[in-house]
Amino acid sequence: MTDKRAPQTTEAPVFHAGFCAERSRPYILVAAILASALGFIDGTVVAIALPAMRDSLGAGLIEAQWIHNAYMLTLSALILVGGAMGDRFGLGRVFGLGIALFVVASIFCAVAPTPWFMIIARAVQGVGAAIMVPGSLALIARAYPRESRGRAIGIWAAASALTTAAGPIIGGLALTIGGPEMWRWIFAINLPLGGIALYLLWRHLGDDPTKDGARVDSPGAVTATLALLAIAWGLTSLDHGGDATLWLVGGGMMLLVFLWTQTRSDHPMMPLSLFASRPFSAANALSFTLYSALSMMFFFMPMTFIAGWGLTEIEASAAFAPMSVFISLLSARAGRLADRIGPAPLLVGGSLVVAAGYAAMAVLAPDQNFWWHMLPAMCLVGLGMAAVVAPLSTAVMGAVDETQSGTASGINNAVTRMAGLISVAAVGGFVAALYAGAGGTASFGIASDAPGHAAAMTTAFVGLAWIATMLSVISAGLGWLTRGVTKN
Repeated sequence: MTDKRAPQTTEAPVFHAGFCAERSRPYILVAAILASALGFIDGTVVAIALPAMRDSLGAGLIEAQWIHNAYMLTLSALILVGGAMGDRFGLGRVFGLGIALFVVASIFCAVAPTPWFMIIARAVQGVGAAIMVPGSLALIARAYPRESRGRAIGIWAAASALTTAAGPIIGGLALTIGGPEMWRWIFAINLPLGGIALYLLWRHLGDDPTKDGARVDSPGAVTATLALLAIAWGLTSLDHGGDATLWLVGGGMMLLVFLWTQTRSDHPMMPLSLFASRPFSAANALSFTLYSALSMMFFFMPMTFIAGWGLTEIEASAAFAPMSVFISLLSARAGRLADRIGPAPLLVGGSLVVAAGYAAMAVLAPDQNFWWHMLPAMCLVGLGMAAVVAPLSTAVMGAVDETQSGTASGINNAVTRMAGLISVAAVGGFVAALYAGAGGTASFGIASDAPGHAAAMTTAFVGLAWIATMLSVISAGLGWLTRGVTKN
């Protein structure tokens, strides 16, 4: 599951009376909701469907990682550029382009004959998402005046939470009833959703202003993509020897080039001056560590439950429910509390609750009891994340000048996506080594009747849960460093 806070463009969009007629605003809101649903459902359903996809495509663990990583690579590297493109070429036009690209890539995902065909299609899907995702909230801000914008955003947020919660359940139900090949139809559902959103934009969008002076940081986008690609490839290849070190060194050098471009650009996608603020840097470091733990657990958890413990997809999808339920019910209250006492206490406490949930999973996993051990532990994780999500936004926004809040929000969202990319790439070799060391003779994440397969997968999962616990404890320490953010 990904963070539900969509990034803003560099300058927060303002209401434009000619953007759409008053009677058309609800239709523009529906288009924004549908586009958000595309990204949210896709992210959660793929985690549930991955065991079936691996079996159907004949994908190994590394290829499975890249089915995830290819999407996260282009999304995390280009999401800030997507916001700038909306400023430069027109918010509605760019938003529609992102939806169209995402839908076309989804069709190729649905018909993918090989793992690498799927990986390339997922990378293109990530490009579409990077163009589409920043525009969802910006579209609402442009279409609704300030006095009615809050209600529209509330409807968008509620619908986003609903689709995020429903995604894995619908996917799990479809796979359980329809069989392994049903994963292809899960991608195909993006076609009618995207088609409706595009029709609503075409039918109801009015004047779509552009900013000739707005610039897109192309050097930053290229160098960021190359740096993340090289680092992720090197991390994925670490346990296989070869040229992993070369890729990591090359990625590190390209990362330095990216940072250099940001110091030289008049319109950087990631202004480095923001990181001079200790609370801002700490909040983003916390985002990276906490969402790294969440991403790696959500990637390997369904494979463990389905291919190792023999659960059906619909049963495994229940593990995602506590997160959506607790965030939907409690995040607004946590945000108000952060306004009163500051975000630091909630960031510390929430991260420690998340750590307790992962530790409980590590201790109890050998019993292979999903309903009485793993699901309650995931409730702890969901409760802790609900305490963190809104205060983290408060920490990020409160650490910078109000005029830079859009950029700060975008950077923080890019960081959470990078966390998902880097963490899944980094721990794949560790998981495979633990599986083999525990006597596994098949492959982690593939259903097998081989002796000791389930126990070996469980051993690997336990090791992963302890890493997630450690990262969450580190997050608590980073949360304490956000002290000093101004309370409202």
